[in-house]
Amino acid sequence: MRRPQLLAAVLVALLALAGCGADSSERAPNVDATLLLDFQPNAVHTGIYMAVARGYDRALGVGLNVRVPTDSTDSVKLLASERADLAVLDIHDLAIARERGQDLVGVMALVQTPLAAILAQPQIRTPRDLEGERVGVTGLPSDDAVLQSIVRGAKGDPSRVRSTTIGFTAVRSVLTGRVAAATGFWNVEGVALRERRPQIREFRVEDFGAPAYPELVLTVTRETLQDRPAVVRATVAALARGYEEVLSDPENGVSALVNGVSGLDRAQIQRELDAVSASFTAGARGFGELNRGRLEAWARWEKQFGITEREPDVGLAFDGRYVPEPGRD
Repeated sequence: MRRPQLLAAVLVALLALAGCGADSSERAPNVDATLLLDFQPNAVHTGIYMAVARGYDRALGVGLNVRVPTDSTDSVKLLASERADLAVLDIHDLAIARERGQDLVGVMALVQTPLAAILAQPQIRTPRDLEGERVGVTGLPSDDAVLQSIVRGAKGDPSRVRSTTIGFTAVRSVLTGRVAAATGFWNVEGVALRERRPQIREFRVEDFGAPAYPELVLTVTRETLQDRPAVVRATVAALARGYEEVLSDPENGVSALVNGVSGLDRAQIQRELDAVSASFTAGARGFGELNRGRLEAWARWEKQFGITEREPDVGLAFDGRYVPEPGRD
């Protein structure tokens, strides 16, 4: 679908939202909302920036203010304290936050596959070799959990790995030899490291026992879901349009991100998008789907590998009712 058709579809959706007889969740909210990213802007966020650049958000009645976290734990804290209306969360951080009593709900998947990995120096041939080595983590609880699960999945002893908090400096920390390895996303730090050092080792979590699951999830509080469903519906619809446009026109997706965020390298973003674009819809009926079977498999694995003490309740942790149905204009 090209841009004129997409704009027409958005206008039709807007008219439907404003139509007589629509319930409160279907009316255009006509408000601004803060959307907090999970990480520094990269190609996985192209659909968000495309939605804003093309005005899909405002056409549906929500003006998205996209914010970048200054600290690795910002997203959960700001969302839970209602200083952000929506946030992109790592699915593990969503599960951990819920186990700690924060009633957060995933409403849309940004990707359909795990992105977590350990990125290691060439001499590290298996995650077992990290025993006794220093490994960098961002500071998010999910990083420690992913590190432990990958090492354990390789039949190593996670307690013998020396983890150190390095924030968002995985690439620099590995290149300078500060750490033997670092946790990161293979579609961002992995792409950057391979460009600089092709021999780098990449241990993806799905290669060590993890099922297919949506790594990044658009998340809101239960209160927002109950009290402001129109904001959730409009945001989900706008982002779905944005990501559909990126999939049909990757070059303009790269442009939307590079033009929206100063200091990004276009060639690097293109490499990242080439790496991650298949994950936007892999195995799903359409963009954004929260597949119950996949989520239940993830929940079992989450407890099995000690990321959470209890198996997450998928029915409470996710609500995919606002994700557009495949093929619907």
